[in-house]
Amino acid sequence: MIIAGSAVLDHKLSNFAMENGIGGLEFLSCIPGTVGGGLKINSGCFGREFKDILLSVQVIDRKGIIQTIPASKIKFGYRHSPLDKNLIYLSASFQGTKKNKQDIEKTINEFKEEKNKRQPSKIKTGGSTFKNPIGKTKLKVWELIKDSVSLSKNFGDAKISDKHCNFFINSGSARFEDMIKLISYVKNNVEKKQGIKLETEIEIVE
Repeated sequence: MIIAGSAVLDHKLSNFAMENGIGGLEFLSCIPGTVGGGLKINSGCFGREFKDILLSVQVIDRKGIIQTIPASKIKFGYRHSPLDKNLIYLSASFQGTKKNKQDIEKTINEFKEEKNKRQPSKIKTGGSTFKNPIGKTKLKVWELIKDSVSLSKNFGDAKISDKHCNFFINSGSARFEDMIKLISYVKNNVEKKQGIKLETEIEIVE
């Protein structure tokens, strides 16, 4: 078991697990962000999500009351946590398995290599913009976008990535308004042409 604070970076948690011969957390090496953020939306990749390794989460409410919530009491969904949005995540306990360090490192490297092939890296991006519309179509969100919009469309320096069209990038000095326009443009065109209303995976704070 590993207990990590909510400000711990996902890839650092994955590396810590590797150094201590704990497997099962390798996928975290490819998730940008922190433990708290991962819990907030049940982040995941390569067939694994936070809920798959979570034992419990420690939170504090607006009244200063701290409580520990077992993972069995939380009905996580796809990129969704049902916990009260007013709760502040403090830390979480994760369950791994004993595994050889070299095998863990090999898996992490394979994940990273695959990610670099499919997704933009070392560039300003918020990650996956929209959720896959589970239950509404067999198509992935990137396929819906590719079939619905001009991938060369841009609003200032806010552009669609050439590597993965569900990743929107800031190619220079894009403003918040530019990114919102691009998100709205893609969302509206997918709904118009595919009849599917996309939900953002990123959380927009205005």
